[in-house]
Amino acid sequence: MKILHTADWHVGKVLKGRSRTEEHTAVLRELIGIARREDVDLVIVAGDVFDTSAPPPEAQALVMPALMALREGGRDVVVLAGNHDNPRLLDVYRPVLGALGIHVVGGFRRPDKGGVISFTARGGEPVRLAVLPFLSHRYVVRAAEALTGTAAEHNRGYAERFAELTAALTADFAADTVNLVATHATLPGGKFGGGEREAQSIFSYYVEPSAFPPATQYAALGHLHRRQRIDGPCPIWYSGSPLAVDFGEEGNTPGALLVTVEPGVPAVVREAPIGSARRLLTVRGSLEELAARREELGEAWLRVVVAEKPRPGLADTVRELLPGALQVDVDERFRPTEHLRSRAEGGRVRGPRELFRDYLAASGKEDPRIAALFDRLHDEVTS
Repeated sequence: MKILHTADWHVGKVLKGRSRTEEHTAVLRELIGIARREDVDLVIVAGDVFDTSAPPPEAQALVMPALMALREGGRDVVVLAGNHDNPRLLDVYRPVLGALGIHVVGGFRRPDKGGVISFTARGGEPVRLAVLPFLSHRYVVRAAEALTGTAAEHNRGYAERFAELTAALTADFAADTVNLVATHATLPGGKFGGGEREAQSIFSYYVEPSAFPPATQYAALGHLHRRQRIDGPCPIWYSGSPLAVDFGEEGNTPGALLVTVEPGVPAVVREAPIGSARRLLTVRGSLEELAARREELGEAWLRVVVAEKPRPGLADTVRELLPGALQVDVDERFRPTEHLRSRAEGGRVRGPRELFRDYLAASGKEDPRIAALFDRLHDEVTS
């Protein structure tokens, strides 16, 4: 059977105030084209379908038809929640999309309650797919446990419980079935794409590759935006995002994965690059140098570091030269000395995480465990 593995769509993403709806429309159209051209039997969307837990109506209106188009031809479609998604919202979609043959898993489910999806592929292969959506730390490790023990014990607790849940879902994997796992998680050794949510990608959220049993022919992962394989007892792959989500990902190659698999044999994986979205680039130079590169840069979204002394209207001038400039900064070498001194003395604007750490230090309560808990709470509230 053949699988299209994709993840981290982040539909509804706004980049420096610019909507990316047109790009997402083109990217999803390209994914649908790959599914049709390759005649895949199964599509796995491994989390972060949306960019926020409250996606705007236009984002939802874009995703639903895309999922139905991927379902065309009788192929199975499985969607699970990532850390950016609202699991309750996805579970609201579950009955309606389920009636259309699209399997949606928002929160963790027992094997007999939707945590294991069993079906026969169009080619006749029996399939067992274990699905673990993103699991928040407070779901897996209780808050009381998080405030006791060492940080290492805390981290092990999350990984151990994840492994226990995986073991329960994969207990019935057999030699004559196609055995698959789909999840949204961080594995040690994985290379970050650059746009992942930091508080839900740190060490306390790591899970071990050993959690996936050797009987698994393929583990389809989401969360890290760079396409890559992780060493483990079975083929473990991140599909990466089909578009660069933020400027930290400008070096990535957006795409998806095509997987061929049969019972008892490890999967064969090949990459499917996707080029529908605009490039994200960081460019540097004087106004003259930037103007000379205008045609070369084309329609890319730009982060511009301009090598000119700051003056009123400089950013507007840059945007007139380069309409794709979303962020304009002045090169450090051209910034006033007093500004540099204020930065060195801590005069820059600090975020909530830094301010909270300052408070802990000033009040004599400095503790990395409490700081990490604040990071997770801040992330959950602001998302």
